[in-house]
Amino acid sequence: MELKDLVKALNNGETIVGDSPLHEVMHRTSQEALRITAELNGSYHEPDEVRQLLASLIGKPVDKTVTMFPPFHTDFGKNTTIGRRVFINSGCSFQDQGGIRIGDDSLIGHNTVLATLNHDINPERRADMHPGHIIIGRNVWIGSNVTVLPGVTIGDNAVVAAASVVTKDVRGGTVVVGSPARMVRSVTD
Repeated sequence: MELKDLVKALNNGETIVGDSPLHEVMHRTSQEALRITAELNGSYHEPDEVRQLLASLIGKPVDKTVTMFPPFHTDFGKNTTIGRRVFINSGCSFQDQGGIRIGDDSLIGHNTVLATLNHDINPERRADMHPGHIIIGRNVWIGSNVTVLPGVTIGDNAVVAAASVVTKDVRGGTVVVGSPARMVRSVTD
């Protein structure tokens, strides 16, 4: 099994069974992510260097308009796509095995957690992992200390208030707040 096999299975929503060949590929890939994030977070880097390290981490080009303030953490890295003019503030953690897509012009606040995996509830199958993608639309603002759970889509122009826990989809053009996050208004109100 190779990384492309794992990413295909994850993007198809397939359960990754504990101690399976795909599970082993996930752990090998995690070691590379840990190495790159240690380099990224270990000392100061100019913005271009940060983008280069981020590109190495996610395995694809990062637009020159993307800004990220380390530290940044991920235990995988290879299933993230970042649009143009995206800002990722310090302390964020992206668990991207299930897939993370961030649209153009989005702002990700301090200490945001994007989590795309759940473990199985059954104690005998607890090592099995169930992926669910996270899609962040265009021009989304995610406040500080937000957690977004697997399978969530946040629509264009939405705002997620600080400290919210997003457990279900957020309609575009709305403001959500709380745990679990609930809509409180439109962004144009």
